[in-house]
Amino acid sequence: MKRILLPLCALLILAGCNRKAEPTVEDARKFLADAESRLLALDVEDQQADWVHENFITDDTEAVSAKADQRAIDESVRLAKEATRYDKLQLPEDMARKMKLLKNGLVLATPADPKESEEVTRLGASLDGAYGKGKYCPDRLKSSDHPCLDVEDVTRIMATSQKPDELLDVWKGWHTISPPMRKDFARFVELSNKGARELGFKDTGAMWRAKYDMAPDDFSKELDRLWDQMRPLYLSLHAYVRWKLHDKYPNAVPATGPMPADMLGNIWAQDWTNIYKLVAPPAADPGYDLTQILKSRNTTPKQMVEYGESFFKSLGFAPLPATFWERSLFTKPRDRDVVCHASAWDLNFVDDLRIKVCIDSTAEYFVTLHHELGHNFYQRAYDMQPFLFRDSANDGFHEAIGDTIALSVTPEYLVKLGFIPKAPDASKDIGLLLNKALEKIAFLPFGLIIDEWRWKVFSGEIPPDQYNKAWWDLRLKYEGIVPPVARTEDDFDPGAKYHVPANVPYMRYFLADILQFQFHRALAKEAGCPAAGSDTPLHRCSIYQSTAAGTRLNAMLSMGTSKPWQDALQVIAGTRQMDASAILDYFAPLKAWLDEQNKGKPVGW
Repeated sequence: MKRILLPLCALLILAGCNRKAEPTVEDARKFLADAESRLLALDVEDQQADWVHENFITDDTEAVSAKADQRAIDESVRLAKEATRYDKLQLPEDMARKMKLLKNGLVLATPADPKESEEVTRLGASLDGAYGKGKYCPDRLKSSDHPCLDVEDVTRIMATSQKPDELLDVWKGWHTISPPMRKDFARFVELSNKGARELGFKDTGAMWRAKYDMAPDDFSKELDRLWDQMRPLYLSLHAYVRWKLHDKYPNAVPATGPMPADMLGNIWAQDWTNIYKLVAPPAADPGYDLTQILKSRNTTPKQMVEYGESFFKSLGFAPLPATFWERSLFTKPRDRDVVCHASAWDLNFVDDLRIKVCIDSTAEYFVTLHHELGHNFYQRAYDMQPFLFRDSANDGFHEAIGDTIALSVTPEYLVKLGFIPKAPDASKDIGLLLNKALEKIAFLPFGLIIDEWRWKVFSGEIPPDQYNKAWWDLRLKYEGIVPPVARTEDDFDPGAKYHVPANVPYMRYFLADILQFQFHRALAKEAGCPAAGSDTPLHRCSIYQSTAAGTRLNAMLSMGTSKPWQDALQVIAGTRQMDASAILDYFAPLKAWLDEQNKGKPVGW
């Protein structure tokens, strides 16, 4: 009788011999190549759908955007889960990093259940759209041609009005857009957490923190360390601004304790530059007003953008592509709702660069455009990297680049543009530094609290019935800011800030505030400022027209996220640790002056 020998797996199939073979390095290589190809196609589709939605806000574009988001996110989640199959392999460094980025790079992880996946992406698009459509329609404007105020209108009133009643009215009015978001936001948190846990994270906040090439808890400690470095300067600024505003508005701003959020020139009290004229030191006027200069020159929105592009070209970067000028949005359309929040885009992850900004010819937008173009030039610098490396070293780096350029918008730079005939002398520097501190230093605690709040929301430490109380508790703790009127849990004040309903992580902006000064100090030195033997202070250094600084900057930008951020920081700043000492160097003359002004006055709250 002939004996038939069956393969061992056929004989033992019931014993589990049909399990998948252990993966190899070559399997991992093929997986990554397929993943990058697939993600590139889906992310391009997603970017295109989001661009259309934010430029044409309708129920239909919201649905299309949500579907594209869902397809891209679902595939990212699937690949993140599949990447764990290769955890035990010893992979080459670049492949190991790609696997890590696949697992840690998500902002939203959709649950495995298809219905829940569809629901969370729909909620995300709906929340984003609700913010974009948000308007305050006061009774006093009912019969006017412009009965409702959008975020741009509210921003202008907050920036220019010196009437406490009007400031309070628009502050309260804008914060009426967000209570309807509250229920959807709570459900969004629940579903996003479920998706994050399916990937092995404790919650969505832990997933966000895991992307910083550090353990999540270590990253939180790093933020505390950086804030501790900065807090004395913030306290000095807060105390000075409080007593100056109290002198102007004794019935609206107290002499001691926290300040009301509606009296600081910004709807979120995150940037205090609009109250500069109210708190400026005597005889510190630099002799020019950039907003007035831009308006007197009839500067068009396109020209505003061209100034930003010219700065990068002066560093040796190539001009923006023709499609940038054809496809970007520079002004708010009259016939439709758009998300006016300034943003930079690279729709094909190669060279389809665009910005979307509702530009006004002001100093604030002049700086904003340098910031947004920083994103675009960064995006193009790393476009030769493999797809998974086409991002910044960490998200704080992306935000810092344009702001680094903006720190070079010095009086000397304005002279070179022909805006002013000569730079003011050093006696005017306190005013210039105070104005910059009202932007940069005032922002630092706000940059912390948005994600501090969200991380606690994601972890469950802040339950839905305490959303608003916890929000204002954090603002009091870090900023010394309180709401101008009593708030309850019927309100949802975090939702009145774009990044919360849009699900955009915010810690990047705090990190950017730290990093930009590190970058500026390093690049200024590369540009030869201060020159040997000179006493030029750091705040008067500009890298405009320095190709040496541009070369060093590009060396870091072109790395993308191919290496840990510590490596990228080493390339540009010569150190592997984020450090706020560059901010303290930059503002040292102001700190000494503030402390002198505050003698005998209360500091803190």
